Amino acid sequence: MTSTLIAIAEAIPWIAALLFANYVLAAVCAIREVIASRTAQGSIAWLLSLAFLPFPTALIYLVFGWKHFDSYANTRLEVRHARLLRSEELAVIDRDTGREWPVLVRAASMPFTDGNQMDLLINGEATFDSLLAGIAEARSSIFVQFYIIHDDEIGRRFADALIERAKAGVDVFLLYDDVGSNDLPKAYKDRLQDAGIQVFSFNQRHRSLRLFGPMRINYRNHRKNVVVDGRVAWTGGLNVGDEYLGKSERFGKWRDTHVRIEGPAVSALSLVFQEDWLWATGETLGIETPSPVETPGESSVLVMATGPADKVEACAIAYSDIIHEARERLWVVSPYFVPDTDMRTALYAAAMRGVDVRIMLPEKPDHLMVWLASNAHADAMVLHNISVYRYTAGFLHQKVLLMDDRIVSVGSVNFDNRSFAINFEMTAWTPDPKMVGEVEAMLVEDFKDCRKVTRDEVNDRGHIERFIPQAARLLSPIL
Repeated sequence: MTSTLIAIAEAIPWIAALLFANYVLAAVCAIREVIASRTAQGSIAWLLSLAFLPFPTALIYLVFGWKHFDSYANTRLEVRHARLLRSEELAVIDRDTGREWPVLVRAASMPFTDGNQMDLLINGEATFDSLLAGIAEARSSIFVQFYIIHDDEIGRRFADALIERAKAGVDVFLLYDDVGSNDLPKAYKDRLQDAGIQVFSFNQRHRSLRLFGPMRINYRNHRKNVVVDGRVAWTGGLNVGDEYLGKSERFGKWRDTHVRIEGPAVSALSLVFQEDWLWATGETLGIETPSPVETPGESSVLVMATGPADKVEACAIAYSDIIHEARERLWVVSPYFVPDTDMRTALYAAAMRGVDVRIMLPEKPDHLMVWLASNAHADAMVLHNISVYRYTAGFLHQKVLLMDDRIVSVGSVNFDNRSFAINFEMTAWTPDPKMVGEVEAMLVEDFKDCRKVTRDEVNDRGHIERFIPQAARLLSPIL
């Protein structure tokens, strides 16, 4: 008994020190939240929790509340100031399109460039056939970036293609996300590195920041970006895994969309990769865009890379502007639909002014909590006279937007707060009539594989069926 009391007495100073440190941390977090506040409601919730329950709220805040990427912003400035997109001197800036879409240009900090060839790649087979063929033709450099890479059949085929080019003398650089590819085996990475491929995770150089404020594990690099020789690139919704080829027993058919871009716009995708590479490795690649840039097509394309390092919420601003510009139709396709108040209001307003607003979502979930929250938001859309369609032919994962006959986007952005404000994302925008027509035809076919959610269906939901999605919706800011 005496020894126990002595042990407790000796531990008291340590416990007191830990409590004091936690209160200091909570105070620092509270000050940070006041300074960086985005919404009064969210900030008040954080402040009350930090005041009355400092443990574990302060630790949770480090993961989900503290967004601070000045170091990445400085990295971006270093890359862009040292090697600006040379579209000005190459006379490929599309100024007329830029004047039509000034918000997109300013949000992206990139211009529309003319003279591109843009190919729509529907589903995994078309995407990986195009990707692997493009990689096989590489002569100087390959940039590869994915959120998820699996060590499965297509993952190994992808690795084989990169290794073959590396052994042929091509410089190959691979970035993957720490969270999305957390189960990527060391043996897979070692095999690539043994072939001379440089392989890094996005936060590899910043591991300590996961534990010592701010934690970066919540801020993920969700981009999908492959650039070959600075001349051709691929981006969109697909990662590297067998499920994207429809080989998952759980999901079956996997509905997704990617694009292949050739021409001046590839310079922007190359630039974004090099910014991410500098952040991840501390190394400036110094690989210039080929000159002169060829103009293999007639598409005007803007590449928008957004993320938590943006000085303003560029992604949300861009999508909000597109919604407000819609006059005839707005078709949004996303696997996750968790909009904030501003986005919901913009969609409601579009429907009220007579726009054909359609939201296409998956019938089945892959992430249950997000799916439940998405259901609550989708039901609210239906009650506001917005058409919601559930894709029933498999799992829907594409991220596509079609506005009027004026513009389309294909990229990695989901229609949720995580994509708009938390993740690093990439979207390709084009007003090209050919691409608009192809995307329209693609979505018309997709709608045939959907069922429309009716108002009666929403009104007939039971109490439990309503309560659970509404409870999940409360987590919308961090889902």
